[in-house]
Amino acid sequence: MHPRNNPVILILIVALALTVGFAFGQQQDQVSPGELETLPRATSSVEGPTQSLPATTTTPSVSTTQPRGSQPTQTRPPATGTGQELERQGEQYVMRKDVQEVQLYATVYDQHQRMITNLNRNDFAVFEDNQPQQITSFHLMDVPVSLGIIIDNSGSMRDKRAAVNEAALNLVRSSNPQDEVFVVNFSDEMWLDQDYTNDIGKLKEALEKIDSRGGTALYDAVIASADHLAKTGTKDKKVLVVVTDGEDNASRESLERAVRMLQDQNGPVVYTIGILGDDREAKRAKRALTQLSLETGGVYFFPRDASEVDEISRAVAHDIRNQYIIGYKPTNPQVNGGYRTVKVEAKASGYGRLQVRTRSGYYAEQQRAAKQQ
Repeated sequence: MHPRNNPVILILIVALALTVGFAFGQQQDQVSPGELETLPRATSSVEGPTQSLPATTTTPSVSTTQPRGSQPTQTRPPATGTGQELERQGEQYVMRKDVQEVQLYATVYDQHQRMITNLNRNDFAVFEDNQPQQITSFHLMDVPVSLGIIIDNSGSMRDKRAAVNEAALNLVRSSNPQDEVFVVNFSDEMWLDQDYTNDIGKLKEALEKIDSRGGTALYDAVIASADHLAKTGTKDKKVLVVVTDGEDNASRESLERAVRMLQDQNGPVVYTIGILGDDREAKRAKRALTQLSLETGGVYFFPRDASEVDEISRAVAHDIRNQYIIGYKPTNPQVNGGYRTVKVEAKASGYGRLQVRTRSGYYAEQQRAAKQQ
């Protein structure tokens, strides 16, 4: 991961280093060697450089000077469930997930597209490869998430970024205060402009790092961000929100590779927002964004212009915070590996036809399952 070039910051760092070195030399003349260990370490008020996410799935080398934010949050208790997977810590509920359990995040709508949030465990049925599965855990609760915000920074986004940035901040404001969020800006390169935090000021600063040049390496950005999320996110529930205004024209990786990366067991739910036109390229972009969302249980949006993105961002936050968490242990052991299709159905008295949105399938974590046996 390579830092952005910023000559002003480099000059400040060099000057600061010389100043600290001179002051340290003066102090050294006045103390004995044994006292040197008690001297405070020199610290810099200059922000650390932003960082580039690689296009490959190698673990990004993340280093940041900002501590992860932490704020108290009120988390509502589960509506139903066994209670065995929940541990109360103060005013929060923390989930303890069995590593061999597949966890699904499901949103339920009625025939009028109204979200339904009062169902119980017995209203659901889960199928893997068309075989019924026994539900081992069930909750409806607002849990913190590890969230990656990925925003197109290509030249065509210049006039849209102000509205998109404000929408991204409102997404975080509407989310669980315990969420950890990182920001990736991408064009034909990807930059991790803010690692995990829930500090609105730091996120705002990261979103304002606008280059608005180059092409659109969407698939590379999604793959690298999903890898970063999987390897460094501390929350069980993981989400990516992607905003772009064009077709991928610069990635070294393919759409198929991006979808495969997202389909790892307990991978992220992906919400995509495409501010697109009506030409041939826009149609291809719509198909790609639709697939990224549908395969992971997320939602795709195609607003007419950037002014609609703010309302969409609040809808995304609401969706994330009102999902059923359904766990099951597959009848086909995970050690067997392979791709498994998933389907969740819901039926309840007093409702007509219910629609359940969740991921379409996953690749079993074969190696981890083998270690647990």
